[in-house]
Amino acid sequence: MEAYLHDWLSLLLRWAHFITGVAWIGASFYFNWLENHLERQNAAGGIAGDLWAVHGGGFYHLEKYEVAPERLPPTLHWFKYEAYFTWITGFALLCTVYYWNAGAFLVDRSVADIPGWQAIAIGSASMALSWLFYDLLCRSPLKRNGSFLALLVFSWFVTLAWLLSEFLSGRAAYVHVGAAIGTIMVANVFFVIIPSQKDLVAAVSENREPEGDKGKNALMRSRHNNYFTLPVLFIMISNHYAGTYAHPWNWLVLIAISIAGVGIRHWFNIRHLPGHNRWILPLSLLLLAGLILVMSPQPLSIDGGDASPSSAAVMPLINEHCVNCHAVKPEHPGFAAPPLGVVLDSERSLEANASRVYQSVPISHETAPRNVIRISPVSDSAGC
Repeated sequence: MEAYLHDWLSLLLRWAHFITGVAWIGASFYFNWLENHLERQNAAGGIAGDLWAVHGGGFYHLEKYEVAPERLPPTLHWFKYEAYFTWITGFALLCTVYYWNAGAFLVDRSVADIPGWQAIAIGSASMALSWLFYDLLCRSPLKRNGSFLALLVFSWFVTLAWLLSEFLSGRAAYVHVGAAIGTIMVANVFFVIIPSQKDLVAAVSENREPEGDKGKNALMRSRHNNYFTLPVLFIMISNHYAGTYAHPWNWLVLIAISIAGVGIRHWFNIRHLPGHNRWILPLSLLLLAGLILVMSPQPLSIDGGDASPSSAAVMPLINEHCVNCHAVKPEHPGFAAPPLGVVLDSERSLEANASRVYQSVPISHETAPRNVIRISPVSDSAGC
């Protein structure tokens, strides 16, 4: 019953996290698109630009003020709770899936044989330290050089991805890099962006000039959040793809995919500008294509030959190492259903999932909780 209720709690939290994340990132994408497509040539009378759009059977006319209207409207909509609840549901999901059973999902004994509480401490510290380091950089004189600041932030996450991969399971390392980025993003909203917007509203109400530094800092943090989005979205789905987080160079795989994501996001941000660099998008896609080729699984041979064993010959290994989890009713504690819905309790089901088994056996230390199955290299070859 505990495993059943745990699955439902995980499902509902993941659903809520996904919904609030879509609302937050969707709003960010929309306002970025809106800013890039404002018609500015006819701007006048305090209006910085406007835009006409059609959606849902109706026409919309949007205007952006250079600073603010003379009088504020009675109702002013804010965009902040999407960010807050995305982080709240994400942290709750992190606790439910990873911290609840840290020994199974945070720890990989082939990486570092540490107790679960140490793994939790490492993961939690990575989020807090990431925000403190990033915020310190953004408040320092280094913020005047945007490119150098971006390089330092990037270097931090390269280092963080490598360090986490040395202590946690690959899946947990990925999700904590994502949690660190998400923490920075929501802290930007809570500590910088929203206070700046509140100061702007108060300045208009009090008929005074808003504090310029607050507005500049908020704009910088908002731009950073925009570039963080695609790497975070990848990490949100990465736990379904062991070929990435279980790769021997998993941290480097994460960095490569994140670079491609930032490049793709940058292309969308600047494609409306005259003379923009059109090579950013193809180079980003080329990086992904090269990564796919480099990571492609190599054909396995048995005793130097090319013959594959029969399903009947493989089933004893499957029964010994895999069926404990991959059965209609798993016997392994903590599983109410077979992982990823893969059932391997018969020759027919094994043959139906042969390609997935082929990809998973070389990374069995990640696909099985705490690397409990311990398939040896000899067994790897015999089973593939």
